[in-house]
Amino acid sequence: MGLVRNTMTIGGLTLVSRVLGLVRDMLMARYVGAGLASDAFLIAWRLPNLFRALFAEGAFAAVFVPMFNCKLTEGDAEGEGRGLMLARAFASQVLSVLFPFLVVFTVVMMLAAGPVVWAMTGGFPDGGEEKFELARRLTIITFPYLGLISLVSLLGGILNSLNRFWVNAAAPILLNICMIVALLFFRGDTALDTAVTQAIAVTISGVLQLLWLIWACRKAGVSLKLSLPRLSPDVKMMLALIAPAAIGQGAIQFNLLVSTSLAARFLPEGSVSWIYYADRLNQLPLGLIGIAIGTAILPALSRQIAGSDRQAASDTQNRAIELALLFALPAAVALIVAAGPIIHGVFEHGEFTRRDTAGTAAVLAAFSLGVPAYVLIKVLTPGFYARNDTKTPLRLALWSMLVNLIGNLVLIWPLQHVGVGIATALSAWVNVLLLWIVLRRRGHIAADTRLRAKAWRIVAAATAMGIALWFGNELTEGLLGDGLWRRVAVLSALCAAGGGVYALAIFLFGAYRPAELKSLIRRRPAANGDPAPTE
Repeated sequence: MGLVRNTMTIGGLTLVSRVLGLVRDMLMARYVGAGLASDAFLIAWRLPNLFRALFAEGAFAAVFVPMFNCKLTEGDAEGEGRGLMLARAFASQVLSVLFPFLVVFTVVMMLAAGPVVWAMTGGFPDGGEEKFELARRLTIITFPYLGLISLVSLLGGILNSLNRFWVNAAAPILLNICMIVALLFFRGDTALDTAVTQAIAVTISGVLQLLWLIWACRKAGVSLKLSLPRLSPDVKMMLALIAPAAIGQGAIQFNLLVSTSLAARFLPEGSVSWIYYADRLNQLPLGLIGIAIGTAILPALSRQIAGSDRQAASDTQNRAIELALLFALPAAVALIVAAGPIIHGVFEHGEFTRRDTAGTAAVLAAFSLGVPAYVLIKVLTPGFYARNDTKTPLRLALWSMLVNLIGNLVLIWPLQHVGVGIATALSAWVNVLLLWIVLRRRGHIAADTRLRAKAWRIVAAATAMGIALWFGNELTEGLLGDGLWRRVAVLSALCAAGGGVYALAIFLFGAYRPAELKSLIRRRPAANGDPAPTE
């Protein structure tokens, strides 16, 4: 399967997950609101969710997948079937070291839940002892999710390397199903009780995701065995690479953690929830586009680099950047221009008030200034990880994190929650610029003629779509009303209209021809890293 086909597979299943996630958030907004219980739950979920992003969608996959593919390639050179045997042995070694570490780390973090929550929130100066105690209790309940999802990431990396992308991409759907079921059928009589139910559902979903991946690996002929932990040379190499990769891959999540902590300490009640709900929509393009493309290109890029085919590797990343711009730019424009109607239509009901809509929409517009950057980070960093270089992205990410911290401290006072979004977007663009400069200087990437020709046309098409959405905003706000299905219909019509304008502009500006798009979807490149055909 080619880049576009793999991206569509991962992105399509991620879309299902994110749509279910929006349903979950709509239910949470209705039954929990944006107050004490919501803030406490979101703080409790932030840490395990941070580690999920670092492992499942970040560092572990970035380091493990190239090494697993290297074992496959080395073994296949020795004889048929030898590659999977070597790769499976390496994965079993990793599991034997990872499992006991996760057990100990999870137990320690659960015992230290109080100090951890205090470090993140300063004890919730606005909410008092009740809010702090609830957040501590919920943290204890949710933290086992970290260990479970880390094991899921190991098995998912194996399946991605075997080109079974859909299995791992479908796993997060189980998280949202569990939380939706909990909200619909097991919620408490109060918002506080419902928050506890949500925390329990998070951990149950981790168990279900792990069982799903174990079953899929066995169907693929891969069964890992636990043994006494042993730091083999391969495991030592992976551990040396994974720490800097975790920080580098998790820059956006670390930035959000810093922003959330500052909001909990210094901003009015509800600000943490506004930032959360805005980030949920802001993360949608990252999951659908950035993570999907980054996941799809890493195995192929690793094989091309292992085969010393620099031209094929550069072509792969150019096409990935092109694909990222094609989808990320209109997503950013839509979230900025139509932030108000989107938040109103998705969240404003039940405990979620008009004031919450205004606050969340303002943060969403600010966050969305960085949507193309969030996506491009995921597209550019595989260029380092496929070469077993995790330290350079770490150094560059640290600079962007410094920019985020300074931006928050400077902007949070005059702009409050909006300053958080602007600082996050600015730091992401700094990260993209630094990644591109280093890759370019090392000769690993250069914008080819096709990318340069298409980029400005995509920008022009996205601008045309933004103008159309601007004029449609006022009409949309007046039609939203209170009914759920009415809101769904109006927002669907707005999205369809914007998408139609964008598609028409893409063709009018000459970014793509219909036949060209069909070719991209149908193309199947040669296997094992052979150069893909260029146009």
